[in-house]
Amino acid sequence: MQPVDLALCLAVDVSASVDYAEFGLMVGGYAAAFRDPGIIAACTAGPRGAVAVALLFWSGTTPPPEVALPWHLVDGAAAAEVLAAGIEDAPRLPQPGATAIGTGMAAALALLAQCPADAARLVLDVSGDGRHNQGRAPGPVRDIGVAAGVTINGLAVLNEEPDLLAHYAAEVIGGPGSFAMDCPDYVAFAEAIRLKLAREIRGGLFV
Repeated sequence: MQPVDLALCLAVDVSASVDYAEFGLMVGGYAAAFRDPGIIAACTAGPRGAVAVALLFWSGTTPPPEVALPWHLVDGAAAAEVLAAGIEDAPRLPQPGATAIGTGMAAALALLAQCPADAARLVLDVSGDGRHNQGRAPGPVRDIGVAAGVTINGLAVLNEEPDLLAHYAAEVIGGPGSFAMDCPDYVAFAEAIRLKLAREIRGGLFV
């Protein structure tokens, strides 16, 4: 894979609190974002003209996190469509289990380390609707990622826990330019993730 401006791992909560309809809205939101002309333009705006994106699903410690979509190069509209279609084709079933944010983050960091492209920036995008309640605590995992040069951002869906954003801000995000956003429910997820991806992909260079 050619060098890229950004390697972006999307780490998505598919635990039992996410029902079938909510999973569809969430996955559909990611797919719609990568079909958005503004997102495609952001993917190609950097010096290297491309980003690499992978998708990981996480829930509890059992079942373990799984790579739903391996690394894809996005260097224009055609490649973005391939990625969007792959996201839509990901298995549309939430997994049983608790909310092991730290375990999911650790798996996502390992996936970032395996990116086949030389990347100028590494970003982990965590989205979910609940606090960590199983497995490795997210804070120490975040610190490992930040020490390795990864920026970790979060999108908290507030339908289950209205104060979840504070948990993401304190325990999940970290690194240069990191941020946490929220949205009220999964109906609002598509627009929230589009805005989040635009900010992540552009970074501090292409605003």
